[in-house]
Amino acid sequence: MTDAPSQPTGPTPGPGVAALITNSQGEYLLHLRDDIEGICWPGYWALIGGHPDPGEPLDAAIARELKEETGLTVPLTPLTTVRQNNSEHLGKGPVAVFHGQWDGDAHALPLTEGIMLHWFPTTTLPRLRVPPWCREAIRVPHRR
Repeated sequence: MTDAPSQPTGPTPGPGVAALITNSQGEYLLHLRDDIEGICWPGYWALIGGHPDPGEPLDAAIARELKEETGLTVPLTPLTTVRQNNSEHLGKGPVAVFHGQWDGDAHALPLTEGIMLHWFPTTTLPRLRVPPWCREAIRVPHRR
């Protein structure tokens, strides 16, 4: 008799979705993630995102995640797909990144997950704890 395989723990396997939101100043809206065990990239500044529900299209999933986590509803266009591969931070698999533009007060958004949202200029990004997959997405050319 063999033991049944253990069930995976951590984030839902499969594709993730993320929103790369920029403003007219060329800044990036980043989300400071909770610094707690059991979540992807704890204590890092990252793009807003999550995972699709079963059968949910990726574009609908990121629109839902953005609305749920920040209250934002902005037009989003597909930008790129990047790969998370750092098992230390539970980040695994492809992430479909969508781009949107918004000019507003990040601190006034009704954040429902994480610590805070903040606009950062490109010059500040190298000094922040940002997951490699987010840095890769930020380097992809996009419309500002």
